[in-house]
Amino acid sequence: MNFVDWGIMVIYIAALIGLSYRLGKSQTNEEDYYLGGKKMHWFPVGISTMATQLSTNSMLGAPAFVAFSVGGGLLWLQYELAVPLAMIFIMIFLVPFFQRSGVISVYEYLGKRFGPITQTVMSLLFQLVVAFGTGVTVYGISLVLQVCLDIPFWVAVALLGVVTIIYDTLGGIKSVIVSDVLQMFILVTGVVVAAYYAVSLSGGLTQVFENVDAARLTALDFSGNGLGDGATFSFLPMLVGGLFLYVAYYGCNQTQVQRQLSTKDIDDTRMSLFLNGLMRFPVVILYCFLGVAIGAYATIHPDFLDLLPTREVVENGVTTMVPNFNTAVPIFVLNFLPHGVIGLIMVALFAAAMSSLDSTLNSLSATTMRDIVERFFKEERTQKQGLLLSKGITVFWGVVCVAFSFSVGNISDSIIVSINKIGSLANGAILATFLLGILTKRATDQGTLVGILAGFFTNLYLWLNVPQVSWLWWNVIGCAVTFVVGYVVSLSFAPVPFDRIKNLVWNSSTESGLQCKKNWQLYYMVLVLYFFLMIAVMAMF
Repeated sequence: MNFVDWGIMVIYIAALIGLSYRLGKSQTNEEDYYLGGKKMHWFPVGISTMATQLSTNSMLGAPAFVAFSVGGGLLWLQYELAVPLAMIFIMIFLVPFFQRSGVISVYEYLGKRFGPITQTVMSLLFQLVVAFGTGVTVYGISLVLQVCLDIPFWVAVALLGVVTIIYDTLGGIKSVIVSDVLQMFILVTGVVVAAYYAVSLSGGLTQVFENVDAARLTALDFSGNGLGDGATFSFLPMLVGGLFLYVAYYGCNQTQVQRQLSTKDIDDTRMSLFLNGLMRFPVVILYCFLGVAIGAYATIHPDFLDLLPTREVVENGVTTMVPNFNTAVPIFVLNFLPHGVIGLIMVALFAAAMSSLDSTLNSLSATTMRDIVERFFKEERTQKQGLLLSKGITVFWGVVCVAFSFSVGNISDSIIVSINKIGSLANGAILATFLLGILTKRATDQGTLVGILAGFFTNLYLWLNVPQVSWLWWNVIGCAVTFVVGYVVSLSFAPVPFDRIKNLVWNSSTESGLQCKKNWQLYYMVLVLYFFLMIAVMAMF
């Protein structure tokens, strides 16, 4: 990188901090800081929702998975099939209760439905898993900074952490959402530019497809089930497991639900989810095509792999050094693209990290403040004191997430797999907890807690002892175990009085009570048809 590239980076970072400062000046209380005063429009909320998940993990991890990972390739696209179906489920069964409950932390709903035990345990579980998973994001972008600046890894981590903490603490959720729209545009532009150069340097589209292993161009695989046969990325586990994962992620994860709660009504909330259900697939195709193009270039020019830094891998007590394929995109950019364009791609990578990290820190702060501090430390605070404390908690979680980034490098040879494995460990239990609350009248606080522990430790056992079972199935298994155990154990305790929970449990009149202005059955049909269109597109590869 030269002064032009660094100039682009500095201008971008300064603009982000300036934007967050300006947007944060109007904050007066916690609702402003965490929900933007519940005045956000559905379009930026939808783009922001998409930007958070399609972050550095995707820009680094998806191309690495497609081009180099064992068993990888365009099979990753199967994971996207579940997205439109997950949006339908969330719009019908989850967001209505969060919107009308008037909560800031989604786990406050659990406190109202069950009691303090479930609320506290689920909030703490979310905080631990998400903070550790965010460490993967920090790890990924820090690899880029390490390569660009030729500095120690810990210095790169500190650089990213400090910039993000300052930006996020100043602006709150409003600056997170507004900046994510800008960052998503930069991110897509960066991917398109990098793919263009990869295709050009490989000799054109014809040469790209001729030099990629044909197996990596297969997008649908019906040959296995992932239940002991080692077929982690076959159709069934990616569709079913992905459905459970995405419902849990978009419908029960504070990082996503907090955005949905920032809209003014249920129609806007659903529109933001509808937009995400349509827009994710084209963007992921761009990521994957970048992986195809870089994989072809590496085949034509095998010395490219010698440019990649190596990492230690310990297997059966033997340590070996292997290329770190997660750095393939930045290494390609730094070595073969002109200055100025390098700065643009680096900004795209930085934007990807920021769009994920900023919202995570804000949501971790929200859950800590609402579920822990205000529940167990009920001191009298002015609105200003509450706002300052919220920002202080954001700084705390920023430091924690940065610390976690030093321990995630060897979870998987692909960042995108690492982040999803971490999430899948707890997503099933989290989803089942909300389903017990919304779909049943009999589940109790004590029974649900036992179910959560059973589901989480079942998945932990599978991770440590049954690697043949696809981690995608953890989302299903954890959900089923938590739901069944939680419900059965609940029968041993006195039921919650129905009058207390009648507005917190789904019934046939729930939809009519929302007073929606849109015909949502039509939107659901569009998403179902889009699901079949995605399959048709993938079958063409």
